[in-house]
Amino acid sequence: MKSNFHYLRTGILMVHATGILLCSTAFTGCKNKNNPTTDPGINKVNHVVVIYLENHSFDNLYGQFTGANGLSSATTANTIQVDATGKAYTYLPPISGTSAFPTNLPNTYFNIDQYIPSDHETPDVLHRYYQEQMQIDDGKMDKFALYNTSAGLAMGYYKTSLLPLLGMAQKYTLCDNFFHSAFGGSFLNHQWLIAAASPVFPNAPASMVAKLDGSGNVITDGAVTPDGYVVNTSYTVNAPHPASAAAATLVPNQTLPTIGDRLNDKSVSWAWYSGGWDNALAGKPDANFQFHHQPFAFFKNYADGTQLKKDHLKDETVFIAAAKAGTLPSVSFVKPLGDFNEHPGYSTVVDGETHTVDLINDVLNGPNGKDAVIIITYDENGGFWDHVAPPVIDKKWGPGTRVPTLIISPFAKQAYVDHTQYETISILAFIEKRWGLQPLNDRDKNANPMLNAFTF
Repeated sequence: MKSNFHYLRTGILMVHATGILLCSTAFTGCKNKNNPTTDPGINKVNHVVVIYLENHSFDNLYGQFTGANGLSSATTANTIQVDATGKAYTYLPPISGTSAFPTNLPNTYFNIDQYIPSDHETPDVLHRYYQEQMQIDDGKMDKFALYNTSAGLAMGYYKTSLLPLLGMAQKYTLCDNFFHSAFGGSFLNHQWLIAAASPVFPNAPASMVAKLDGSGNVITDGAVTPDGYVVNTSYTVNAPHPASAAAATLVPNQTLPTIGDRLNDKSVSWAWYSGGWDNALAGKPDANFQFHHQPFAFFKNYADGTQLKKDHLKDETVFIAAAKAGTLPSVSFVKPLGDFNEHPGYSTVVDGETHTVDLINDVLNGPNGKDAVIIITYDENGGFWDHVAPPVIDKKWGPGTRVPTLIISPFAKQAYVDHTQYETISILAFIEKRWGLQPLNDRDKNANPMLNAFTF
């Protein structure tokens, strides 16, 4: 898988190199002050909007999408779930947290809607750093039910035909080979979305540190790895964080570069917009405000009292107003409030996707819609099974399981399923290519920037 990924990236670099040559000889004047990139097609994009949703695998939502690599492509080998001894279950392990599901579900994928409709909440499904690697089981995809607090629910899927976002997926580009970049849950993947790297917590309290055996197997789980990386839900030393969080457990300010820093270096406007942000800063967070979904707040450059925090970390209501007024920055990251992010346990698919459709229409129907690219993706799979084994790029960090990604834009290919291999930080690669930014590290430098999804 590594060699295929390298081939794709190398091909893009060859095209880019050719673009520079052509621009220097035939397309003089194609640069602008915010964009030294010389590709005349991508230069048409003046606004990128990333809407970051929660916790669904590709098969879980789009497994029935026509033309996609979905449930009909699954085989017995990558579907049947096994127990700790490697023996196939007769029935899926009973689903905990609800009595809505029968206890004799066949050992395969099943439709959730027939038991709990998609406008109702389901129990959560386990999604953590070590456990996702065990669920994937070296690409066999056969231990999602075993390593899961809600057991058999991991094998559930929703009817694609009932998704509020289906019309957008059918009209524009749906990526069916897109993987979340880091193993595990929301906290870590939000960090990778902006930094393409994992945060560190030197000398973290022992109670937070996972304990592993000599083979690297988990004895006691924790938020921090033995070598000091924060991989599971944790909170920043900055505001906002839960009032109940012990001071010693708060993650210190991070100093790695972020995409925000790279955009600042080139004076490219940007903001992170979060639902419920203003209330959380005021000390009255909404019940479903997720403190660990605010990645820039973990970084020194955006710490309490800084002008950069004031300038770039804003409430989602500011985004909606800017979209309608046509005053969006060049790059927008949008994180809906928990009620509308699709996270099982406290949100629903219908509520989350309906809100997302509204956000999309705010952009497309506003003055900036004519030159915008909207990327909708999911931070991670949320513990839900998918039949496609992730590529092996970095054995320590990922990518993890496949997630849905939609690209909505006047420049996106119409009614198109893009089978090209991408990952979360392909979004960074696209932004970097558009505005000529220096990559954060080798991981985003080598990520495919998704140009195949466009008509450039």
